[in-house]
Amino acid sequence: MTTKDIIILIFCYVDDCMKDAGKHPQAKLYTSELVTIGILYALKGGSFRAFYRWLKRDYDDLFGGLPHRTRLRRRLNVHRAWFNRLWADPSFFTVMDTYPIELLFPIREGRSGQQVGKKGRDKGRWSIGIKLAWLLNEEGQVVAWQWNTLNTADKHFNSLAVPFIGQTIVLADAGARDTEGVPENIKICPRGTWNERMIIETAFSMLTLIAHLKHIFERTIPYIESRLAATLAMFNLLLDLFHQLHPEADRFQMSIAEFSL
Repeated sequence: MTTKDIIILIFCYVDDCMKDAGKHPQAKLYTSELVTIGILYALKGGSFRAFYRWLKRDYDDLFGGLPHRTRLRRRLNVHRAWFNRLWADPSFFTVMDTYPIELLFPIREGRSGQQVGKKGRDKGRWSIGIKLAWLLNEEGQVVAWQWNTLNTADKHFNSLAVPFIGQTIVLADAGARDTEGVPENIKICPRGTWNERMIIETAFSMLTLIAHLKHIFERTIPYIESRLAATLAMFNLLLDLFHQLHPEADRFQMSIAEFSL
């Protein structure tokens, strides 16, 4: 598929989900167009400034003319709750784990009073960043998410499973252990058991290789949350599109590589 085909496919899917979302009379873009742009940004990765230059130069006509970069960025931030429409439903078994994201190099720690990230270790390397926690259903789609600073222990994300007590059994690794106890629907899986948990490792590898989420350029809380919400919507949407385009594929197969920008 060409990039234009991918953009049109994403827009058509989003438009079906946003049929009842109105358009402000002074807005230049419809809701489905704005959500599509947010998903494209989450998929392409990098900085929003570079993304906007690319979109404006090559695909401005698809959106009938884009608003100014800063205005578009603010609208994506203000309306980030629209991405929640693409959350998935839980299955009998779900999987939970965390994904570290770098914001700054350690040498730049403390240079700004607005610094959000904290120092932590990611695969043996120190960095300043945040930690994203995902709860995935058996088909690999995101059911819920949270984030906190990189120095946060995995057990503090156990609350992610609480709203789904009675609906699902959450498979977690040893990092979710807590001396004060874990929610009743969390099952701690020892290393080497419950290979079903590999689904979340596959999902995180896609975020690294396709969406380039290992390092982001957002620095304040609202914009970080906007980026993470768009990433969730992007991931669920592309998995669904993959199965629509490949109905012969196994329902548990996960792939978004063909949509890479």
